[in-house]
Amino acid sequence: MKKFIALASILCITGLQAFSQQAPKPYGALPTKGQLIWQETGMYCLIHYGVDTYTDKEWGFGDEDPKLINPSQFSAMQIVAAAKAGGFKGVVVVAKHHDGLCLWPTKTTEHNIANTPYKNGKGDMLKEYREACDKLGMKMGVYCSPWDRNNANYGKPEYVAIYREQLRELYTNYGPLFISWHDGANGGDGYYGGAREARTIDRSTYYGWNTTWAITRKLQPNAVLFGDVGPDVRWVGNERGHAGETCWATYTPHAPDEGKVPANGYVKDYEGTEGTRNGKFWMPAECDVSLRPGWFYHKTQDDGVKSPYALLDLYYKSVGRGAALDLGLSPDQRGIINEIDVKSLTAFGNLLKQTFAVNLVKGATLTASNVRGGNNAKFGPQFLVDNDRYTYWATDDKVTTPQLTVDMHTPKTFNVIRLRENIKLGQRIDSVEVDAFLNGKWQPIASATSIGGNRLIRLTQNITASKLRLRITGSPVAIALSDFGIFKEPVHLTAPAIARNKKGEISISTEAPVNSIHYTLNGQEPTLNSPVYTQPFLLGDGGVVKARSFEGKGQVSDISFVSFGFAKTDWKVVDSTTSNYDGNKAENAFDENLRSVYSTLTKEKSPLPQQISIDMGKAQQIKAFGYLPRQDKQADGIIDSYNFYTSNDGKTWEKVASGEFANIKSNPIEQPVVLSKAVNARYFKLEAVHVISGNGITIAELSVY
Repeated sequence: MKKFIALASILCITGLQAFSQQAPKPYGALPTKGQLIWQETGMYCLIHYGVDTYTDKEWGFGDEDPKLINPSQFSAMQIVAAAKAGGFKGVVVVAKHHDGLCLWPTKTTEHNIANTPYKNGKGDMLKEYREACDKLGMKMGVYCSPWDRNNANYGKPEYVAIYREQLRELYTNYGPLFISWHDGANGGDGYYGGAREARTIDRSTYYGWNTTWAITRKLQPNAVLFGDVGPDVRWVGNERGHAGETCWATYTPHAPDEGKVPANGYVKDYEGTEGTRNGKFWMPAECDVSLRPGWFYHKTQDDGVKSPYALLDLYYKSVGRGAALDLGLSPDQRGIINEIDVKSLTAFGNLLKQTFAVNLVKGATLTASNVRGGNNAKFGPQFLVDNDRYTYWATDDKVTTPQLTVDMHTPKTFNVIRLRENIKLGQRIDSVEVDAFLNGKWQPIASATSIGGNRLIRLTQNITASKLRLRITGSPVAIALSDFGIFKEPVHLTAPAIARNKKGEISISTEAPVNSIHYTLNGQEPTLNSPVYTQPFLLGDGGVVKARSFEGKGQVSDISFVSFGFAKTDWKVVDSTTSNYDGNKAENAFDENLRSVYSTLTKEKSPLPQQISIDMGKAQQIKAFGYLPRQDKQADGIIDSYNFYTSNDGKTWEKVASGEFANIKSNPIEQPVVLSKAVNARYFKLEAVHVISGNGITIAELSVY
């Protein structure tokens, strides 16, 4: 009997091995359990609330009074619920930003919520977020800034010990966490316990990241680590929310200097946009972008909240390219998400549900040109339309460019195609093409690269067809495709585009003809009762223009808006640092062309400060300035420390503003400089005190409001 049992066991094991050998061998770097959970999460929100909410800054200096934190209506439940309404599955709480104020009662520093008026010093916002996430079924992560502009020990070894202890407190008291988020901003000027100085660190070695990450691994083993160099999830290299058209889940980070070890804030971050084909590590991208122009709440940006369809576009360019979308939410001074933001989030969430509610391929007949193991049922194309991301259609090892024919039997109208690989076996497919059977023949309608965990192809127009064909056009190994679907977005109009020329004339246009375009200049939403746009009109003194397209049957577009300063018709350059290149003349700084640039960049060392002085032609009441950095994704010459001056004769100047453009490299939007009080002047001067990099300055556009 024992011999029989032993023999049966051997036969059973041998059979299982023979069966398991039919599965494709894994290819390249592979995801961990935590990375799989992160990939399935898809979207989450980064919550920025703190002293900057009250100082109208993006980066606090570190000397802000903790008494600023006394919100009248703080509600973690409302904040997390707003994220959930948008279809997001988790939140990352900014527990400490660069200003150093901790939103939990930490033992590591007195600069924490216990020394604020909030709940008479008994508050703990991290605990409230944890409870809200548990009640609403949302995941939670934390971000504790490595840079601390308040701490007197920053830049010394003692601070690293403090920072690690802060992480231990967060990991121990507020788990379970799905992500530990680490910024690359570190080193520079700050308060530092009253020193008020600039401190530099060796970004490659200062934080001892391997030792720091080990704390996460021990206390939150299923949490992924996010940073410029991962090690689990990488930064995509921009704050526009876009991954590359080609975006690999594998990545090999490189330091800016040869022979150095890459680290957060010390990496060739532009390489993160596409990743590395056959990279050393499985390290997919996160696309971070704020719902508003800035990361913290600013009332002046209430009109800048991204529309539902703008968010949908970001979804396709992040989640739809195998990355994740991390959307910044900014509680206002009350301590809740503003009603404007909630409205947009909720509409976006509903739009996602409507778009992806039904996979139109379900019920179709799927025919593959090859199925692994001679049509083995375990690897057939039927798994492409189930709800499991890890069941899959696979081919024999030598078949790397198979085809799949989809017969839906009746015509279906769609504009979105979804593909997924079983990433437990690695990222295998290089490229695909999709054809539709139209007018009696196969016609190409779409192509894509780098499928990975999720790929969404958004077509420029609706396609109606009953038969489709998927062609794998490039793969180094047998495929393991887990999903094929087609979907249709709800009908909508494109929002109008608003522009102004140097004369101050406003023009409004749409991509396709519409019944009418209505606009307002008073800040109100355009309706059918608002003025109809028929031809360009003059807006010499500036203001906010809002516009919306209208079509029959009650169809309306999202609202477009642009805030304009004074018209620049009579502006002239009084004085400027010499431009070193033809075409980069000083007048480019106010030509209403966002692509042209005034540049003084040179190969040789160029001393700072540098300046440009402008005559507006007449005296104006100035309330604010605007500086738009170059828009070509380059950093050289971008001003990050400035002075603004005004004058009535062009000779005697008064300084009216100075400061820093925080985070301008990663988020190169127009930087507003609001004056403490309005000034009447005819002339103004921008003085660049410091630039991010390069020898010289660059300006895409200057505005006066």
